[in-house]
Amino acid sequence: MILTIHQPEYLPYIGFFERLAASDVFVIFDDVGYQKNGFINRNKIKTEKGSKWITVPVLGKSPNSKINQVAIDNSKNWGASQWGAIVSSYSKAPYFKEYSDFFEEVFKKNWGSICDLDIYLLENINKFLDINSKILKSSDMDISGKGTERLISICKSLKADYYLSGPGNEEHQVEKERFEKQGIKVEIKDFSNPEYRQMFINQGFLPYMSIIDLLFNEGKKSVKIIKKS
Repeated sequence: MILTIHQPEYLPYIGFFERLAASDVFVIFDDVGYQKNGFINRNKIKTEKGSKWITVPVLGKSPNSKINQVAIDNSKNWGASQWGAIVSSYSKAPYFKEYSDFFEEVFKKNWGSICDLDIYLLENINKFLDINSKILKSSDMDISGKGTERLISICKSLKADYYLSGPGNEEHQVEKERFEKQGIKVEIKDFSNPEYRQMFINQGFLPYMSIIDLLFNEGKKSVKIIKKS
């Protein structure tokens, strides 16, 4: 069984979905520390002026806050602002109308936690892409430990014999050896962003955009592009 464990991300980029699609089970690592300036509450879209961050404002992001404890700051009208930016950039994209009703409703709602929003978006985008990997939350698994020790324990609890990890470095190589001593094969999966149709072609192709950039431009063909990446 192939397993990936990853922190939640907001409207993730293609590489996130590449690993998800390659996994039988994908565990959302939601009960670890919240990291500022990452992708838990923000991502990039392509606009007529280049790439633009869209960010969900959050509260309680202290160093001790777990991801699933971080609330969204709904005192700011972030939903309307983000939806306006998305409409401005993608309303003329080939498949925008196919998905716009869903996203418009998401941005109208007052969400409690950033984790709930991330997971809701992930589960529904998976449906659009026909990705059927099972999604679990680490907070529901009652598995203690830290770092690699906990990752290995999660693999064992789910009877995973193959673990997909992100781009490698020396630290990943050490972790790989620890997994394999426990009988769990590890693939450290690098990612090369495939090119696809985008808006604003005068800018050239911009890689590492949010999944919505691919979805609005390629529609149902998106999953084939993801799996070829």
